[in-house]
Amino acid sequence: MVELKQLGMETFLKGRQIVETSYEIGRVSFSSNGLYRVIAARGEVQSRVSGKFYYETTVTRDFPCVGDWVLFEPLPGEAKGIIHDVLERKSLLSRHGAGEKNEEQLIAANVDTVFLVSALNQDFNLRRMERYLTQVYQSGANPVFLLTKKDLCEDLDEKLKAVESIAFGVPTLAIDALHNEGLVELQAYIFEGQTVSLIGSSGVGKSTIVNQLLGQDFQKTQAVREEDARGRHTTTHRELFVLPTGGVVIDTPGMRELQLWTGEESARAVFDEIEALSEKCRFRDCEHRKEPGCAVREAIESGELDQERYQSYVKLQREAAFVELKEKYGTSRATRIQSQRFRKLKN
Repeated sequence: MVELKQLGMETFLKGRQIVETSYEIGRVSFSSNGLYRVIAARGEVQSRVSGKFYYETTVTRDFPCVGDWVLFEPLPGEAKGIIHDVLERKSLLSRHGAGEKNEEQLIAANVDTVFLVSALNQDFNLRRMERYLTQVYQSGANPVFLLTKKDLCEDLDEKLKAVESIAFGVPTLAIDALHNEGLVELQAYIFEGQTVSLIGSSGVGKSTIVNQLLGQDFQKTQAVREEDARGRHTTTHRELFVLPTGGVVIDTPGMRELQLWTGEESARAVFDEIEALSEKCRFRDCEHRKEPGCAVREAIESGELDQERYQSYVKLQREAAFVELKEKYGTSRATRIQSQRFRKLKN
């Protein structure tokens, strides 16, 4: 039997006032197709939302997701329950859902620290890391870069410096989870009352890390392919695990492409040095193209600012702006507005 304290309830409820209710409290550990597994004081309860909750909820983010604390009504004589409310979250990690629809896909809720997992082999990609970091800043959780497959890296110092160049001040850990090297450093972030999550692309070693933390081969893993040094993604769903050493970890499926669900402010936070340079431009509305006195262009030409990093900044800014336009006007009108802006920039 898992105590709610082990799930982080005391930390979550600290400073909060919960209206007295006859419902029980629990935490969502798994969700799929409208069905939820809730861990509560009575044990695991298979649950679904009430009819009233379902019909009154209009946006995806108001439904429960893994990591949420919920109020539920247990059904007499059954290990089942009805969810009536989702308690206010302290953080929410999400992304834009697949396809053309303007839908948010929830990843994990009430996470304290997000490990941004990247492999130190041929799959190492700074631009992808910038995307993940943008999304974590938006979520309200704290980011930590976790670089895996240290044993396959011949230029570790160079890659560590590269990561620091895109995320000054963000902690970075290099580990070899397969041989249990470097995992001790993770314990500074994982202890009772804390919830961590791992996100990253397919095959970077998230499931291996979870297995090591759990002390058992709970998550299936597959070997690295020789032709491109990538493991094959095996986690197919989001799931919450209580660790024997204290704390909670949420594992997530690999994401080869992360479409943002965020505003421009979060995108700016990842590129603070470019924002600082923009303040030095001669014109306040400088577009950093051909304007005289553009501090950003001067920094690129002098080598102070990497051209690829600037292009990544531009791409993420446009993508974040498009998300805001879709939310305000809908996909069709947002596409027209974005196209008009792009044509204006090309002229």
